[in-house]
Amino acid sequence: MLRWLRGFVLPAAACQDAEPPTRYETLFQALDCNGDGVVDVGELQEGLRNLGIPLGQDAEEKIFTTGDTNKDGKLDFEEFMKYLKDHEKKMKLAFKSLDKNNDGKIEAAEIVQSLQILGLTISEKQAQLILQSIDADGTMTVDWNEWRDYFLFNPVTDIEEIIRFWKHSTGIDIGDSLTIPDEFTEEEKKSGQWWRQLLAGGVAGAISRTSTAPLDRLKIMMQVSCSWFKSGKMNIFGGFRQMVKEGGIRSLWRGNVLAYEQVIYKKLLTEEGQKIGTFERFISGSMAGATAQTFIYPMEVVKTRLAVGKTGQYSGIYDCAKKILKYEGFGAFYKGYVPNLLGIIPYAGIDLAVYELLKSYWLDNFAKDSVNPGVTVLLGCGALSSTCGQLASYPLALVRTRMQAQAMVEGSPQLNMVGLFQRIISKEGIPGLYRGITPNFMKVLPAVGISYVVYENMKQTLGVNQK
Repeated sequence: MLRWLRGFVLPAAACQDAEPPTRYETLFQALDCNGDGVVDVGELQEGLRNLGIPLGQDAEEKIFTTGDTNKDGKLDFEEFMKYLKDHEKKMKLAFKSLDKNNDGKIEAAEIVQSLQILGLTISEKQAQLILQSIDADGTMTVDWNEWRDYFLFNPVTDIEEIIRFWKHSTGIDIGDSLTIPDEFTEEEKKSGQWWRQLLAGGVAGAISRTSTAPLDRLKIMMQVSCSWFKSGKMNIFGGFRQMVKEGGIRSLWRGNVLAYEQVIYKKLLTEEGQKIGTFERFISGSMAGATAQTFIYPMEVVKTRLAVGKTGQYSGIYDCAKKILKYEGFGAFYKGYVPNLLGIIPYAGIDLAVYELLKSYWLDNFAKDSVNPGVTVLLGCGALSSTCGQLASYPLALVRTRMQAQAMVEGSPQLNMVGLFQRIISKEGIPGLYRGITPNFMKVLPAVGISYVVYENMKQTLGVNQK
């Protein structure tokens, strides 16, 4: 990124304290586009772009704000030099914290060890790819001069911010959601970036749900063995045909309006603000998911009833909820809650484990010049890990849906979770626990792809900075 600095602006030196002022003058002159002896924020941004090191508006403004000590809206040479010297001191401390054996250079094993302390786990090969992006002389180690030159204009201030920078910009990915980041910095909270990213993720999730809603409704119909089919069986083609025949094209999206509310509420309820490791992320993610499900679960029940109900049975969401409360009581809004809660654990655990395994395998065997697997690989890993998670938790999801809807089937006994499992296995066998899984799988790739495309476009529209 900043290798051009070596030998041009900041030649190698034994220690930053020995830097004479003239070593910064060439760089300052390159940024002072109009030659008036001061640099404003526009010149700083233009100058860095001309030098081939655009940092992004937030980073450039942070440099300017920190360096402009007299708050006159301009950086003179003294302020510019003081900022660089102060920044180098911070980078020196970060360098020493990574240089565990104090030999004056950072090696891959030290990167791995330092990230583990902060709760991030990567392989040594991934650490070597990080070093490769900083290493200027091809030794696969990073000395102080290389480190200083690389982070010269990066406004990170400590090792945790550097780790976060690596995570966002060089692809140290730890299995986070593709649509919502796992943490927000204080700067992002103050600047409003957090709500923009939440909104972008919520809209992306809602549009993705809407696009795949017909498959989702078909899955529900197949799960409950709708009474429309005397045989209790439904295939994909027959299911779509019957839904359209019974309620028209619009019926394919019946109950989908609740998808918007579920996505937004769940995103808000499960946001995290801590930097945690993989195991802790699994535990906290499961707990956050359980908490979110507790609040939004009544909407799940209403959604299932709307999806299974026939045309005219309910006039809308409010009518459906009112009838459930009137005829079945408040407890009906939590039918199937136990299998739903139990399903979170195998799904979250397997989804995370498979994602990590697939991503690490790709990085260890196919990564060449970057630790960033790229969008296609991450989408593939996410889709496949989600599929594996669904395979493990699907029987619980099916039982949950049947418990939510069984009151609508005339003459159907109101069974609990264990009773339903026994009934399904005795009458339908093990395959009965996976009824409706085909349309469920069919929606995985479109849902992930649509969500990603919409999220990226929403970020651009809302002005979310790319990291």
